[in-house]
Amino acid sequence: MQWDTRQKNLLLILARDVASKLATPAFLVDAQGTLVFFNEAAESVLGHTFAEIGEMRAEEWVKVWEPMDAQGGPIHVRELPLGVALFHGQPAHSTLRIRSGDGETRLLAATGIPLMSHPDELVGALALFWEADPADRDPLAEGV
Repeated sequence: MQWDTRQKNLLLILARDVASKLATPAFLVDAQGTLVFFNEAAESVLGHTFAEIGEMRAEEWVKVWEPMDAQGGPIHVRELPLGVALFHGQPAHSTLRIRSGDGETRLLAATGIPLMSHPDELVGALALFWEADPADRDPLAEGV
């Protein structure tokens, strides 16, 4: 699938290029929360390729992956690390669960980073994520 760059902000184009070279799963959205790219490393976690999925609005990708909290309750887009980065312009990190394309529920650690082309212009957000081990403890939460 060819990516149409004509209507994209330069920072999104560059972020996509960097994400495509990362070994860490990455998920890129524009300022409206529309999925514009996820990299090859994300495919095994998400259970889909970007070529299959393509660009989709936040309301759609939330239905595809069903982000959940530890108790299995739904997490609103604005509460995801990616959503905090996008809607509040602040980096965020947390663990969450998703339902992968293979039907499996996966525990993820995710970090959302706002993409700012100028101090007052947010053009999107990038999430880096990986499968978390439920036995892992957060050293920052333990004061280490």
